[in-house]
Amino acid sequence: MSNLPNCPKCHSEYTYEDGSLFVCPECGHEWGIESIIETDKKEFKDAYGNPLNDGDSVIVIKDLKVKGSSLVVKKGTKVKSIRLVDGDHDIDCKIEGIGAMQLKTEFVKKA
Repeated sequence: MSNLPNCPKCHSEYTYEDGSLFVCPECGHEWGIESIIETDKKEFKDAYGNPLNDGDSVIVIKDLKVKGSSLVVKKGTKVKSIRLVDGDHDIDCKIEGIGAMQLKTEFVKKA
């Protein structure tokens, strides 16, 4: 059994190779290996569209309540050495006085 990717359009598992292209017999979509590589790499951007990378410092642009606690991350808090991850919350970090947290990129700007 071959390890061909599912169709990116309809998610069908019945794809086949046709030269340098992959073809989906169910929806007729054709794509190349380059499009798979490009879609696998997620680009992270802050609230203003600036690209973010692991190790960057960011500033919180809105007061954020900490779930399950009475703590609040105040607007203007600087967060150093972020780590970008896939998921609902894109940033893993440590905030002084609060500890380990996850933030969404839409609530930060690059410092």
